[in-house]
Amino acid sequence: MASALVQFRTDDESKIKAMKICEKIGIDLQTYMRMCIARLIQENGVPFSMKIENEPVNKGFEALKAASKIAEENGFSEMTLEEINAEIAEARKQGV
Repeated sequence: MASALVQFRTDDESKIKAMKICEKIGIDLQTYMRMCIARLIQENGVPFSMKIENEPVNKGFEALKAASKIAEENGFSEMTLEEINAEIAEARKQGV
């Protein structure tokens, strides 16, 4: 069977991200592209999703997002740094 070269262009950032995902699942980008073509033909459409499950969660970032949501819900999201520090100082004085 003859082999054909298939080329396409993508931005560098997308290529790097795609290569890292492929590396995590134990294949290279070329193998992934061959798999895509083979399954596309077999299923006569886009048939599958390959996702990396259980990605590590950045707990600090998640806590910051939760705190930001609480602040917004309670009308504190627009406080300045000085106002925040004053609130902290007052809470410390009261032993909270």
